[in-house]
Amino acid sequence: MDIAQLHFLVAEGDQVQRHALADILVHVGVGRITQAPDGHTALRYFNAGIMPAVDIAIIDLALPGMDALELIRRLGETRCRAGVIVVGAQSNAVLFSVETMAAAYGVRVLGAIGKPVIGSRLVALINNYLLPDDGHAAQEQAPSMSFAQVGQGLQAREFDPFFQPKIELETGQVKGLEMFARWRHPLYGVLGPASFMPALEAAQRVDFLDWTMIEKSVAACRKLHDEGIPISFSINVDQGTLAHPQFMEQITSCLARYQIMADYITFEMTESAVLTTDPHFLERLLRLRMKGFGLAIDDYGTGRSNLQLLARIPFSELKIDRSFVDGASRRPAISTVLRSCLGLARSLDRRSVAVGVETKQDWDFLQGLGCTYAQGYYIAKPMPVEEFPTWLADWQHFF
Repeated sequence: MDIAQLHFLVAEGDQVQRHALADILVHVGVGRITQAPDGHTALRYFNAGIMPAVDIAIIDLALPGMDALELIRRLGETRCRAGVIVVGAQSNAVLFSVETMAAAYGVRVLGAIGKPVIGSRLVALINNYLLPDDGHAAQEQAPSMSFAQVGQGLQAREFDPFFQPKIELETGQVKGLEMFARWRHPLYGVLGPASFMPALEAAQRVDFLDWTMIEKSVAACRKLHDEGIPISFSINVDQGTLAHPQFMEQITSCLARYQIMADYITFEMTESAVLTTDPHFLERLLRLRMKGFGLAIDDYGTGRSNLQLLARIPFSELKIDRSFVDGASRRPAISTVLRSCLGLARSLDRRSVAVGVETKQDWDFLQGLGCTYAQGYYIAKPMPVEEFPTWLADWQHFF
């Protein structure tokens, strides 16, 4: 969408600064600008059904009347889909925390910028709005299925693994595939986890899905190996699945059936799942590593990490959550957190995987930081195993 077609709201209490922001927008070609001197007026513009609706709101933290924090909360409560840019004289740490809060309220945060506002930095945040926002649309359209419906789908073998390539940033070589569960629903088409994971988690039967995905992923690994593509696979598993007494016996039997060595398989678990002092679970992780399996901590940065405990976990990869990757090159506060995560991986002698690489800017930025691997839509969307050889040939030709 052309910036001239967007409707901007500038919510700033100081008249001089409000006009200065509006002048920057006019200079870059914005056609429609609405100004609000306080939070209550700004909220009325959102709730009054003004057409065209506000596309991007620039909100000053020091708004009089209703302050920016309350305004952001109200926008979240009304499921406002406008992009929000926060401006303020506060520190980068405060601005980053405001971004985090706004995102938690469900507000589409384009970024935060300190005062005085520089036009080029403001335009860079506006460009975030012009990027695709497919994730929100997919979440809103995803049907929610009951446990009985999910069970029927599993019995009918309607669930399949899709795979997303993992690329070594230094060389551009494809180093692995991560599994993503998908439901090929006969009525709704291909469904993602938002449609079936809540029902499985509520019933505490994620293991039903896990074993289906493990079996089919190992079979896919065998298929690619037979085609001359000896690539490694990463498989997401629930903590409860790994903790089952028969897990080691079952996974050993599965690999034997397909004649796949353990070092071709990495199990991924969320940060919150692996940070435990349970000696039995730690023993299970150790046995997996000693047999050659890889272990990856997924969504790193979203939990409450105890660094001493983290160092005790025998993981081989640290996967950095997309919230610290996508747009890090444009947002200094997030890039600081990203650098810290990469430094932690290096200090523990682990490989780092950046998830959610959406643009070339993200790719270039991560290369400069020395990240090991990258995944994201900039590289490829998750795909059925049958499509991977063709994609790989195209990728290798490009590089």
